[in-house]
Amino acid sequence: MTQVLNATRDLSGGFKVDLSRGERIGRVSSEWFSRPADERYLSLSELFEAVQTRTERSRTRTVESAAIRVEASRNDAERLTLVLPGSDIPIAPTHWSFGQLASLVGAPAAYLRQLPAPLAGINLQYGLTSHRSEQVKTLEIEDGRVKLRAVTGPDYGRIFDRELVAAVQRIAGNGTGDTRWKVPGVLDWSTSIYNPRADITKDTTTLYASDRDVFLFLVDDLNPIEAGRLRDGSADLYFRGFYCWNSEVGAKTLGIASFYLRAVCQNRNLWGVEDFEEITIRHSKYAASRFAREAAPALARFANSSPMPFINGIKAARERIVARTDDDRGDFLRKRGFSKAEATRIIETVLTEEGRKPESVFDFVQGITAVARDKTHQDARLDLEARAKKLFDKAV
Repeated sequence: MTQVLNATRDLSGGFKVDLSRGERIGRVSSEWFSRPADERYLSLSELFEAVQTRTERSRTRTVESAAIRVEASRNDAERLTLVLPGSDIPIAPTHWSFGQLASLVGAPAAYLRQLPAPLAGINLQYGLTSHRSEQVKTLEIEDGRVKLRAVTGPDYGRIFDRELVAAVQRIAGNGTGDTRWKVPGVLDWSTSIYNPRADITKDTTTLYASDRDVFLFLVDDLNPIEAGRLRDGSADLYFRGFYCWNSEVGAKTLGIASFYLRAVCQNRNLWGVEDFEEITIRHSKYAASRFAREAAPALARFANSSPMPFINGIKAARERIVARTDDDRGDFLRKRGFSKAEATRIIETVLTEEGRKPESVFDFVQGITAVARDKTHQDARLDLEARAKKLFDKAV
C-alpha cells in the first residue's frame, strides 16, 4: 500500500533501495569533489556565521569608471591596486574581480596577467576611461587590507550569501537533525542499504562556501515515503531533498532544486531521483525582490508540503496500463517519438531490471530513465530524461 512511513520508525539499520530506478544527478557530487576542507561546514549555524561575518566586513558602492585610478607597484599584473573616488586607500583586486574588471572594459584577463604590471595598468586605465557604461558597482571587504571582491555593472542585483543561508535555516535549523532537514546519510554499495544516520564530518558534509559562492544540500531522509514495491516485494522508499546555491560576487546565479530521491552515496551522487524541479534567478536589477517574492517562499512551501501529490502521481502512473503485448509496447513508444532501436532497448532494460516487460506508464518511465543513465553525452541524457518526465506528467 502507498503510504508515508511513520517518522518514529526505527531506521538505525537503514533501508534497502533500488538504484535501477529514477535518475542519477551528479551536481552535488561535483561540488563535493571540488571543495577543499576550508570550504566545508558541519552545520548551518557555522556556515551562516562565516558568510555573515564576511558581509559585515563588506561594503558596496557605485562609482564612475573613469574616476577609478589604476596603480602598479610590482612586476605582477595581479598585484595592481585601484584607488576609487572619495578614498585614497588602495584596493587590491582578487583573482576573480580582476577578471571581472578586465571583462567589463573589454580586455582579455589572461593576457593582462602575463604583462608587466605597469603595462597591464595602462591597458586597464584606458579601458576604464573609455568604458561605455560609465558606472560600475563594487563589492569591497576589509580583511587586514581592503580587497575588491567583485566589480559588476551598475544594475547588478546582489543577493548576499547570508540571505540564502538564513532562508534555509528558517526551515532546517542547524541542518544536523534538530529538524527533519539534515545533511544526508550514506549508501552502502555492498548491500544497497541506505543509512540516514551517518556522522556529519568534513568528508560527508554537503554545506559549502567559498569566497565566491555557497552551496547547500539537505534531505528529509529520516522520514521515508513508501510508493509501491520493489521486485522482491520490499517497499520502494523515497525521501525529499533540495539543494540551493548563490554567488554574491557574480560567479553564478541563485537557484533552488527540489526533488524526491532514493539514496545518496559517499561521493554525494543522487540516486533514484524523481519529480526534479528547479528555479534560477539571475542577478539582474530586481533579483533581490524576486528572491523574497519567489525563491524563499518556494523553498518553504516544498519543505512544509505534503508528499501526497507525489505519492498519488506515482500510484496513478503504476496503475495506468498502456501495453499488454509486444506490439502494444512498440506502438506506445514509437508514437512518442522513440525509434525502433530505442524502443527495443527500453523494453529490454525493464525486463532485465524488473523481471518482466513494461506494462504501465511507470514501467516505461523507469525504463527510459534507466537508458538515459547510460548515455555518455549530456544532451542525449537530458533529452531522454525530459521525455520521461513529460510521459509521467501526462499520466498524472
